[in-house]
Amino acid sequence: MRLAIFICILSAWPALAQQVAFGGMQQDPSAPVEVSAEQLSVNQSDGSAVFTGNVIVGQGEMRLSAATVRVIYAEEGNAIERMQARGGVTLVNGTEAAEAAEADYSIDSGVIVMRGNVLVTQGQSAISADQMTVDLKTGLAQMEGRVRTILQTGEN
Repeated sequence: MRLAIFICILSAWPALAQQVAFGGMQQDPSAPVEVSAEQLSVNQSDGSAVFTGNVIVGQGEMRLSAATVRVIYAEEGNAIERMQARGGVTLVNGTEAAEAAEADYSIDSGVIVMRGNVLVTQGQSAISADQMTVDLKTGLAQMEGRVRTILQTGEN
């Protein structure tokens, strides 16, 4: 009997560990983006800007920090198309936080892909993976690649 329950739990494990909610509230990808950094380099020829040194990006309740953030503008040059963060990336949305080596944020779709030793903390719970894809419009995150977590049973 115990073996059957254990096998049921193991078979359900991938579904439990792979999809999590991130950011109790939905994020508005159309909200203005504020960036602060120690230095800024602008490349007019490819329509990009590179922020370096203690970079902090804010959009609504969401905050992203990294060593370097490259901003790619739309061809029209009047809107941000996407952002690429590298070096100790931290994403905070409400009381939840995620850390990774790098993150790519597509502004129009509202999707952030974090890669490299991703660690998500939600209260006392934590989950890690190689990659996490967050849809800011729905607040759902998909974890992929060696997903690891500890499920709290409520008993201590």
